[in-house]
Amino acid sequence: MKLLPLLAASALAASAGAALAADLPDTKAAPAAPAAVSPWDFDVGATLTSDYLFRGITQSNHQPSVWGRAELRYNIDSNWQLYAGTSAESIKFSPNYFPVGSPAAEWDGDAGVRGTFDKFAFDLGAIVYGYPDAPTGTTAVFSTILGPYFIGLSPRNPTFFEAYVKPTYTVNDMLTLGANLFASPSYLNTGASDEYLSGTFKLTGPGSMSAFSLSGELGYQWLGKVDSVYTGANSAGYCYIGCTTAYGALANSGQLPSYLYWNVGVSYTWKFVTLDLRYYGTNLSKTQAYVLTGIPSGGNVEVGYPTTSNYADQRFVATLSFDLTSANLK
Repeated sequence: MKLLPLLAASALAASAGAALAADLPDTKAAPAAPAAVSPWDFDVGATLTSDYLFRGITQSNHQPSVWGRAELRYNIDSNWQLYAGTSAESIKFSPNYFPVGSPAAEWDGDAGVRGTFDKFAFDLGAIVYGYPDAPTGTTAVFSTILGPYFIGLSPRNPTFFEAYVKPTYTVNDMLTLGANLFASPSYLNTGASDEYLSGTFKLTGPGSMSAFSLSGELGYQWLGKVDSVYTGANSAGYCYIGCTTAYGALANSGQLPSYLYWNVGVSYTWKFVTLDLRYYGTNLSKTQAYVLTGIPSGGNVEVGYPTTSNYADQRFVATLSFDLTSANLK
């Protein structure tokens, strides 16, 4: 029978082929190991603005201000981020009178956690507004909340903190809505309670116009009563010439005026540079602005003893900012 030798020969050839195939190198490449991604990130920036406004009230005597900032971030995962940052801004509270001067800089520090869940995101944290070189003294008037003024010095350094939560919702690629809630037990370290609530929007241009955006904010600042060191006899000596009835009532009650604040503007971003043109306003009267700031219109308290201020007037502000993260360096 010739069938058996034929089958044996076929089996031998098959095993030889299998052995030869086992000796050949595998031409299929092994899968590449995933690139390690650091959980650490950062953001650094600088800003030049024509007027440093804080909720509609100038902090730079309606003059230009420069800022610097840095933030360190730790990404727990794709949803959660921890951060801590610091910033410094040039300021000028008292304009042209009394030799005691004004703090030259505001130093801030903040920290918190950010969460992102599809279209919803939030930022929960706290911020300290610091004025390390603000002069203080024992003689003060009610309107000296922001620093040194005509009769004497603020009795306390105005450094204070606010806790905040800032949720946002991305409606689509063009529209983002947001809110801000800030609160402090002692506004500018005066003992007056402080709550601020606002709503925001940002409308980004479509397609090739995405570098342009329109944004705005509408908010309300609630303020309480300052401690007695700022009222009564401390303010009476300042209100003896030219004081209006409205100012006298506010100064002696210690009640800070609450007010409406808003801004709207357009911005253009090119890579890490943004130019922002914005209009700011409040509904504070000039007398109320003086109660809050102690800075009279014209910056010279010795002429006519004015009790009105232009520190909360509506203003157009131009701002140029630079913002870098690790993504910009890749």
